[in-house]
Formats: sequence, C-alpha cells, structure tokens
Amino acid sequence: MDPVTQGIVATTSAQVFSKKNHLIIASMIGFLAGLSPDIDIFIRSDTDPLLFLEYHRQFTHSLFFIPIGSLLCAIVFYYVFAKKFNFSFRNTYIFSLIGYATHGVIDSFTTYGTQLLWPFSNERIAWNSISVIDPLFTLPVIILCLITLIKGDKKYSFYSIAWILMYQLAGFIQKDRAENIIHDYAKIKGHDVNEIEAKPSFGNIIVWKVIYTTSEKYYVNAIRLSVDHKIYPGESIEKLDVSKSFPWLDASSQQAKDIEKFRWFSNGYLAVDKNNKDVISDVRFSTLPNQVEGLWGIKLDEKKNDFEHVEYVKKKKRDLDRLNILINMVSGTYEN
Repeated sequence: MDPVTQGIVATTSAQVFSKKNHLIIASMIGFLAGLSPDIDIFIRSDTDPLLFLEYHRQFTHSLFFIPIGSLLCAIVFYYVFAKKFNFSFRNTYIFSLIGYATHGVIDSFTTYGTQLLWPFSNERIAWNSISVIDPLFTLPVIILCLITLIKGDKKYSFYSIAWILMYQLAGFIQKDRAENIIHDYAKIKGHDVNEIEAKPSFGNIIVWKVIYTTSEKYYVNAIRLSVDHKIYPGESIEKLDVSKSFPWLDASSQQAKDIEKFRWFSNGYLAVDKNNKDVISDVRFSTLPNQVEGLWGIKLDEKKNDFEHVEYVKKKKRDLDRLNILINMVSGTYEN
C-alpha cells in the first residue's frame, strides 16, 4: 500500500500494545518500522530493467524476515532517538517488531502481490480485498491514531484496529459478490470460463475490475456494487502467444527469459498491447476498470542480440477525463 497507510497502520498497531506514558515514542517507532520494508525499492539495475519487479515486496516483506528486519530497525532507532527518551532497547525492538510485521501482511491484501512466504515460495500473494491506495480506508485510521495521541486514550486505537478488520472483511465480501455476478454474466454471454478474478478499482471497494479467462481470451468488465449492482461492459483481448506474436524470438535469449519473469510477476495475465505490437502488457492493471490497456509492460526489439534485455515501459494514462469517468462509475452516474 501507499507509505502513509503503511505507516499509520503500523502506528495504530503499536499504540494497542503501548503503555499510556509510551504512546508517542511507541507510535514513532511503529510508524518508521512500518515504512522500512519498502527500502527494497532502491534495488535497481542499470542493465536489468526488471530486477526491481523481482525484489520489490520480496525478502523485506517476508514473514520470515520480520525478526531480522525488526532488529535492524531497532538498532537504528535506539541509537538515533529512542535512547534519548530513556526507552530501552528491548522495548524499541518490540515496537519495531510490531510495526514491521504489519507491512507485508497489509500489502498481501492489495492487488500487487507480495512474496510473503519467501524464501520457501516465490508466489506473489495478493488477496485483492483493497486497492493499493484507498482514502476511505486510511483516513479513519489517521484520525483515530491522532485522537489516541491527543487524548492519551488507547481505546481509540482499538477502534482503529476494528475499522481495519471490518474494511478488509467488506473487501472480501465485495470481491466474492463481483466474481459471482460476473461469472453468471459470462454464462449469459455463452463464454466457458476457465478462471475469474476480481480486483478493486483505484481508491475504493465499490467499483471492481473483473477479469475472466476462456481458452483464448481475457474478458474485462467493471462492476459497481452497492445494495444492487451495475455492470459496465468492457473489452476483451487475446492471451499472449509468444510463438505467434514474436516468431523471431529465440527461446534461449534474454528477452525470452524476461517474458517469463514478467509472466511470473503478472501472474500470467499477459497480452500484446493493442496499440503497439512490440509491447506485452500486464492486463491486471488499467486506469479504468473496464479496459484491458495495461499501466505497464515490456517492449521487445527484434534487433537486439540474445544477451540484451527487454525495455520496461510505464504508461501514463491517469488523465483527468479518465479520472472523472472512474468517479462517475463509483457514484453510479456513468453510462457506457
């Protein structure tokens, strides 16, 4: 999730376990520890453009790295500021542990994917119950954290934890509704569904992007879920067939290996971009939830030698018009 949410969820978790007279220092440690796993964003390579996809949300986010990551945080925090507050190293480690532990778990509820069980599994766990940014989830947690600090009353931190859990539960309920409704919708269309997956659209759990697959295609639709539901019909696109789309590609080349790495990252949801036949897109993420055009992809080049990497491309499509469409979808006023 976004850094603010990660930090504030870690803060409220630390407050729950803190003594009243330690609320401020515990909150500081929890907040900073909650941000720390994302230090992996600095793992980059000038020669391998996909290296960051492999390492972001990998070992620093693993459940099994929590004791180590927490210890590193505690050492830094203790000598930089906690010691000055007469806060013991033991307590510094405990609140670092609490804050650090929330990060990978919260990320796993989002749509991006987290290697929560690394090094025993490289599966990117994504429970798809919440968007990577969701103000309705985050703002109440911020408010309750501040009230806890201002009033010195821990009961508000328990309210905050209750909100976090209830919101995730609501997300799972919405996800299940979206998948069931679109599955029935696909049957009406005469499609033989192999797999179906719903993801919340940007910033809310009201409008969902639902992708279902047949033997040859991905079908993408958006659905608004309130008391009733409203489907915004979308697009379809053929699944990636490397031999068909890139007949010139040597299976042992670096570009072919990069495709497989990108396939792992995208959980297999790959297709050739409709606007550029040299680009393979991640179908899971798009600006509008009823579109197939991905936010990012990889660009192949027939002129490259067998040792050169693909190019990673990021598409900037979050324009005002599309944002207004999404807002109208959420409010229920959008008409196809």
